[in-house]
Amino acid sequence: MFPIVEAEFLAPDVKRFVIGAPRVAKKRKAGQFVIVRLHAYGERIPLTIADSDPEKGTVTLIVQGIGKTTKLLNMLGAGDVILDLVGPLGKPSDIELYGTVVVIGGGVGAAIAYPTARAMKDAGNHVISIVGARNKELVILEQEIGAISDELLITTDDGSYCRKGFVTDQLKALIESGRQIDFVLAIGPPRMMQAVAETTRPHAIKTVVSLNSVMVDGTGMCGGCRVLTTQGTQFACVDGPEFDAHQVDFELLIQRNRTYLKQESEALQRFLEQPKRDVDLVSESCRLEQEHPEVRCEAYPS
Repeated sequence: MFPIVEAEFLAPDVKRFVIGAPRVAKKRKAGQFVIVRLHAYGERIPLTIADSDPEKGTVTLIVQGIGKTTKLLNMLGAGDVILDLVGPLGKPSDIELYGTVVVIGGGVGAAIAYPTARAMKDAGNHVISIVGARNKELVILEQEIGAISDELLITTDDGSYCRKGFVTDQLKALIESGRQIDFVLAIGPPRMMQAVAETTRPHAIKTVVSLNSVMVDGTGMCGGCRVLTTQGTQFACVDGPEFDAHQVDFELLIQRNRTYLKQESEALQRFLEQPKRDVDLVSESCRLEQEHPEVRCEAYPS
């Protein structure tokens, strides 16, 4: 079991968790993720590691409450426990000295992009970060990303904060200004990543996207996270989560991500009608650990 050490909302339905997981914190690298299960009857969901502190033995996850499990997770707080947290999984980001790197985070994708942006800066790159959100309320990690960026550009769809427009508008402006751009990383909704890929394709700018596909085991065995690329079928959990954006079949990716939309909607509706049932299941895990310390996760000793 993995204790929640800190929990705070960064924006509506977007919550930051600091979780005790020493082994994951020690080995995790930028771009990798974990698979979380909240209780014995819960589903497994992949979440990118936003940060870690090896000395304190903690990892940071930033969660947007969209489906049943993420909404349940966002109801938890410091002192609660998570049953399973497995990782680090996936290939780390390919960190090199490219030159000028543009890191784009759309919505909660900004949290996923943050560790790679920091690693790119540490490698000596000139980092330009573009953070996009629907409105001012949903802009997250502005100070943190600004601190590790040489330039920070913020856009909101409705113009309620900074520049009005989309992240691709800022990217196009940079390209059209004649700036030398050597590498682009885009993380966010699939349509946003697809738009970034089509923006950079004519200019042959190396572009990478991080894909959060439907996933079960995270080891390549279930095949649920298949991604079709120009190099053939690959799996987001073991071949990714980062892929060459110009090789990804985004239309098929979006179609696959909607495979269980009906079941997901029904599960969310049932949860919203009776959330206490799942909250109690999480609480039972916490009480079990308190009454039987021998079941405490070996990775986080008392």
